[in-house]
Amino acid sequence: MRKVFVEVVVRHSTDGKKTPLYIKWEDGRKFIIDKVIDSTRAASLKAGGRGTRYRCRICGKETYLWQDDDGKWFVEAK
Repeated sequence: MRKVFVEVVVRHSTDGKKTPLYIKWEDGRKFIIDKVIDSTRAASLKAGGRGTRYRCRICGKETYLWQDDDGKWFVEAK
């Protein structure tokens, strides 16, 4: 697995909660996040790195999206 940094559009609520809405892949394709199932502090054991892990449903498939401690967003790619 490799770490792929992605562009993410995020909604910020008045209580400080972040909700990712969609990601833009490295080739320019955009993927809408159907649902954020949960979020927690975690490490990416496959690609390396740690931060806030968002468990998301994208195109009907469950996947993880991280915001690392530097504020960058990434996903694990094959």
